[in-house]
Amino acid sequence: MTGTRSRRSVPDRARRRAIRALAAELGVAYSVAARLLTAQAATVGRRRVRLPIGNDEHRAWMFAAREHRSFHSRVRDARQAADLPLGRAVHLARRFPPLRAAAGIGPLYSGDGRETTIAMLYAVLVQESPSLLPAKDELDWAAELGEEAGVDIACAGLDRAARQLLDQDGWRLWARVEAALAAAEAGADRWVRDAAITLGRELRSRSLRGSLAGVRHIFDALLVETYDGLPPGTRVRLGDLAGTVVGAGWAPTGPPIGYEVRLDTDPATRVVPVADLVPESTAEPEPASS
Repeated sequence: MTGTRSRRSVPDRARRRAIRALAAELGVAYSVAARLLTAQAATVGRRRVRLPIGNDEHRAWMFAAREHRSFHSRVRDARQAADLPLGRAVHLARRFPPLRAAAGIGPLYSGDGRETTIAMLYAVLVQESPSLLPAKDELDWAAELGEEAGVDIACAGLDRAARQLLDQDGWRLWARVEAALAAAEAGADRWVRDAAITLGRELRSRSLRGSLAGVRHIFDALLVETYDGLPPGTRVRLGDLAGTVVGAGWAPTGPPIGYEVRLDTDPATRVVPVADLVPESTAEPEPASS
């Protein structure tokens, strides 16, 4: 019995040694190093969700270009993805470009000022829920790997909370944005204050309401990657009927609880349980998100 326990503890001892070594190398706490190793392991072998391109040749070209980035380019992009709030907002807007024609239902992932709106959502969470912010050393470490998936894992809670902000009434959302920016502009953190001033100017000088749907598409596509889900624009079948995914429904934790689908025969959007949808097997091969 004693021998069995000793043999079983070997992997745990090895993991603890690896965590202590990483903590010493990075100069971070043991708990931070443990989370970083877990995040790194989670990215290994992770299947990347196929992002729909439809007939949008420009989107296809952009995805192909991303697939052929150099390591230095990947590190640069990952650093931007870890730069909250402004850098990550720009990164996500570029990573999920507009889908100009999605099976005749109009553009998805579109709208002027998407990166500004994303940054404003993050600004709300920085003020209202600072505990959701990942540790800076954790973000920096993940970024240096050149893998956006590692940064996504560190930001998962923050990204889900940002997506859930979009489920409330527009007037309530913009009131929270204005309050958050005002608080940040009066704060002591220079970096946060400067970002808030920049975003405040954008809020006062342009209308961002047209970007909300596109931002929803971006966050839905980002979040479903963890669960091998269906990003907006995916062609699906509901029984004998064909349609297109235009959104996802989320609980506080876990995978999507349903998808918003627009059938080819019905302009209305309906919420469909995950188990009732099947991706169209005839869909063209598409480039992967990274």
